[in-house]
Amino acid sequence: MRYHRPASEFSDVPMAKIGKSKQDRTRARIAVIAARLMAEDGIDDFALAKRKASQQVGSVGFQSLPGNDEIETELRAYQSLYQGEEQRERIRYLRKRALEVMQMLEPFHPYLCGAVLKGTAGRYSDIELQLFTDDSKALELFLLDHGISYDTEDLHHFTGDRARPVPVLKYDWLGVRVNVAVHTLKDERSTLKTTPLGQPMERAGLQAVRQLVAEGDAP
Repeated sequence: MRYHRPASEFSDVPMAKIGKSKQDRTRARIAVIAARLMAEDGIDDFALAKRKASQQVGSVGFQSLPGNDEIETELRAYQSLYQGEEQRERIRYLRKRALEVMQMLEPFHPYLCGAVLKGTAGRYSDIELQLFTDDSKALELFLLDHGISYDTEDLHHFTGDRARPVPVLKYDWLGVRVNVAVHTLKDERSTLKTTPLGQPMERAGLQAVRQLVAEGDAP
């Protein structure tokens, strides 16, 4: 994976490096600040990071807001430059914990998604999982039988332009927060997004996560 030096929000970087127009410069600056907030403050919501970064920059228009992919590029660069081995160790640790949970939840078709899968998880990141089952009560009983207490909230995911409420079970696993989005079996064959126009949510099944963990443990 290649990294680049993030466009700095400070004045020692020539403006030509971060965009030709004022809007380009503002967009690049917001991306850098948002990435730093995500890396240092544990923010894992791109929209929240954009809002906070925009507040630091000042009032900006929608066209000046960077895309999530732009922020993610800066986040990878920031972590590589300033967090280095600490962040890599954190990814290895979180992927191992994710694999443990997925192995336990194997009957419910678990998939890893989010920052732990992408390799951008930081100091305070949660493990994000997707499960696919038509019997959510069986899942809840399964967790209770294993002594796992959880909280529940609803989020909205999209298939095409149609929104569906998705229950998310939240619990702690060895000191790490795990968020389990529970979808129907039909959804396993669908492309899921967090917004109607957003990118498809990447996900990795059990075998793929085993491979990621094995690669992380390789000398």
